[in-house]
Amino acid sequence: MNKWSATALNTAPESENKIHGDELAKEYGFEGGLVPGVTISAYLVHPLVEIWGKDWLDRGYANCRITSPLYDKELFEVHTSLIDSSRANTTLVKRNEVVSANAEVTLTDELPQAPIMRDDRLTDLDYRAPQANKMIWEKLKSEGCRSFNFSWSEENPLIYLSDELHLPKLLQPKEGGYSNLTFLLGCSNWILAGNAYMNPWVHLQTISQNYRAVGMNSSLIAQMEINKIYEKKGHEFIDVFVNLFDSEDKDCVMTINLIAIYKLRGS
Repeated sequence: MNKWSATALNTAPESENKIHGDELAKEYGFEGGLVPGVTISAYLVHPLVEIWGKDWLDRGYANCRITSPLYDKELFEVHTSLIDSSRANTTLVKRNEVVSANAEVTLTDELPQAPIMRDDRLTDLDYRAPQANKMIWEKLKSEGCRSFNFSWSEENPLIYLSDELHLPKLLQPKEGGYSNLTFLLGCSNWILAGNAYMNPWVHLQTISQNYRAVGMNSSLIAQMEINKIYEKKGHEFIDVFVNLFDSEDKDCVMTINLIAIYKLRGS
């Protein structure tokens, strides 16, 4: 078993989702603002990017599940068990030995057929999303969701460690310049929140498939469709499919299945 250790970074302390801020998170019984699930997912795949390199960025698959909170500046380890040359299991373990997340990470031999970009309406910059509730999700499921444009640029690249030199060279903005899971899975968070306003909400799981690496100064179009809306143990869940496309050639670069709690029990 391989082990990689690092210090957690809250990449969204000023997010509209106040679960990432200390004040609201503590009201819900957490120790402080939560490190985003997309950032935890980037930690889970970090060791495999080191091993598989650009092959993983071009055709990697990851099923990442968050099981307990991780906090800013918290020390953690990612334990990697290689099953064979193209499959691995990873587990994120906090200093108190609590498991925070786990993932199955693979290199896909034969990529599934890539989705084709639809003509979904691209959202205006001044659009204000309605408050999320079951009726709104049902409406979006029947009528379709708005698409959004997101840019991976050298002006302010979103990275998952405080020191970019600790990233794999491929993912260092001043070296390889390729995008990482914090940004790419972040696009699924942002389009979800862009279609229906949620505060607070909690990212639980993503199942993602890469179709090609996303280089520096790339513009992406995110499109979303609602899969399921349901309630469990007092929490209200949303399950969506998000596809990311290159704005220029319209090719798919990633597919994402995102599962989240959009309304916490008691909120």
